[in-house]
Amino acid sequence: MNNSSEKNYQRSNKHFLNNNVEEFVNYGSNGLLLIRNNTLPSIKLITKQKYLQNSIWGLLTSIDLFNCDPDLIRDAEAVKRYVYELCDLIGMKRFGECIVVDFGEDPKVSGFSMTQLIETSLISGHFANQSNSAYIDIFSCKWYDQKKAIEFTKNFFKAKRVKANILPRGKGII
Repeated sequence: MNNSSEKNYQRSNKHFLNNNVEEFVNYGSNGLLLIRNNTLPSIKLITKQKYLQNSIWGLLTSIDLFNCDPDLIRDAEAVKRYVYELCDLIGMKRFGECIVVDFGEDPKVSGFSMTQLIETSLISGHFANQSNSAYIDIFSCKWYDQKKAIEFTKNFFKAKRVKANILPRGKGII
């Protein structure tokens, strides 16, 4: 990227961050939302209005869960139930069945992996048995309430700590 492109990129991202994101207090200094205990701190969310006004193509919410309930992350039916309830909550139409597969020879990463196609893209996740952690990605070209998705995910798996990142994708941010 040349100097001119880099300056345009920084300027457009500064514009996006200042104008197109609903701002709440307490957004993590590293650009990530950190949730501890049972409270969801304030967070920057992309509102439906800003999503539509800026022709954003899609939203990616990445949710890292730590110290989850070990029984839940090792239960394929619970993982599927999470996906079905999440889709209902955020208004996503499932396409096909939720796939949950248990694999991994390395104990560090072994556990379930999950994929659910949705009409507007994909929900995926991996559940790490050794650390009782889960890593969920929700990507959709249809706007959804990111805060509801994060809170629901944290509560469903009874995580003690959560780290989340919201990334708008496409035309409106370039």
